[in-house]
Amino acid sequence: MKTFWKLSVIFAIAAIAILSSTPAPACTGITLSPKDGSVIFARTLEFASDLKSNVIVVPRGKEYVGTAPGNQPGLRWTTKYGTIGANAVDLPYIIDGINEKGLHVGLFYFPGFAKYQTVEKQDFDKSLAPWEFGTYLLGTCANANEAVAAAGKVLVGDAVQKEMGIVPPAHFIVSDAAGNCFVLEHVDGELKVHQNPFGVITNSPAFDWHVTNLSNYMTLSPENKPNIDLAGKQIASLGQGSGMLGLPGDFTPPSRFVRAVAYSQTALQSADAKSGVLQAFHILNAFDIPVGAAAGIEGGHRVFDRTLWTSVADLKNGRFYFRTLENSQIRMVDITKVDLDAAEVQSISMGGEEQIEDLSATAK
Repeated sequence: MKTFWKLSVIFAIAAIAILSSTPAPACTGITLSPKDGSVIFARTLEFASDLKSNVIVVPRGKEYVGTAPGNQPGLRWTTKYGTIGANAVDLPYIIDGINEKGLHVGLFYFPGFAKYQTVEKQDFDKSLAPWEFGTYLLGTCANANEAVAAAGKVLVGDAVQKEMGIVPPAHFIVSDAAGNCFVLEHVDGELKVHQNPFGVITNSPAFDWHVTNLSNYMTLSPENKPNIDLAGKQIASLGQGSGMLGLPGDFTPPSRFVRAVAYSQTALQSADAKSGVLQAFHILNAFDIPVGAAAGIEGGHRVFDRTLWTSVADLKNGRFYFRTLENSQIRMVDITKVDLDAAEVQSISMGGEEQIEDLSATAK
C-alpha cells in the first residue's frame, strides 16, 4: 500500500509539472464606472511571444466568411457597425475592441476548460472560429443583450488557427455603455452565459468557479485592521494595508481574479471618463508580468509570459487607449475620427520605442 501511495504521489507531481510547464496567457480585465456615467473597460494582454498586435479599424459593410472545422467556409456576415480594437498575428479580427454603439468584446485565454460546440457539415454556414467570434458580435450587435442573443444563434467549433497551430481556447467578456456585462464560455460543448456584476475576468477555470472562490476572501477590506488585545498586550498592524492582508499576489488566474475584484470594487469613483481611464491604467500596473517572473516550456524551449500590451476602452465616448511593453506612453484612437466607411480594414501601429524626456535643462 505504501509503495502504491508513493507511486501515486510521484505520478501526480509529474503531471502537475507537465501541466505547469506549458505557458498560459495571463490576461486580466476590470471595469470602472466614473461619476459622469461613462463605462471604462481595461485589460492586460500577456503572451510568451510577440502576437504582432496593432489597432485595426473594421468599417461598416465589411464582408467576412467564418471558418468552420477542417478550415472549411463558415458563417458569412456583413458588418453593420464600425469597430476599432487590437488584433493578433496580423489578422483582420479584433481580440479586444469597441464598436460605434459602445459595445465592447474581449477575448481571454481559457485553457483546459474551453470545449467548443460540435458542428455538423450541414451547419457549417452557422459556424465561426473562436478568434472570429468577437469580431462578429462587434460588427452586428449594438449592445450586450443583442450580443448574447446573437451568440446563441451561431456555433463556435474546433477550428485550428494556422499561425498558432492550435484551436485557441478562449472565453469572452461582453459589456456595453449602459453598464451591462456578461461572460460567454463554451464549456462541455455548450454556450454558457454568466451575468458579470463585477466586470472582471481572468482565465481558467470557469467564471462561476471564480465567483465561488471569492467566498475564501470575505475578510478583505480597504480599512486597516484595529489593534487587538492579546494576553494583555496590544497587537497592532505593521503599517498601511492591513485590511488587505491575505490578498493573493501571484500571477495565477484565481489570484488575479480576486485581486482584480478587490482593486476595482474599492477604487474611489473617478469624476469623469478621462480620469477613469488613467485610474484603470494605474490599477492594471499591479497586474504587469515582468519578463522572467513567469516561465514555462514550449517546444522544448524555456519561454516567459510577459505583458505585451494594456488597453483601456471608454465605451461611452468611443475611445480605445493602449500602451505596450516597449512603449509605456498612453496612445488613443477615437472611433469618431476614423473612416468607418472605408473600403477595407485599416491598421494603426501599436509599435514604437520608449521616449525618455531629459528635463535636466529645466532646472531653475
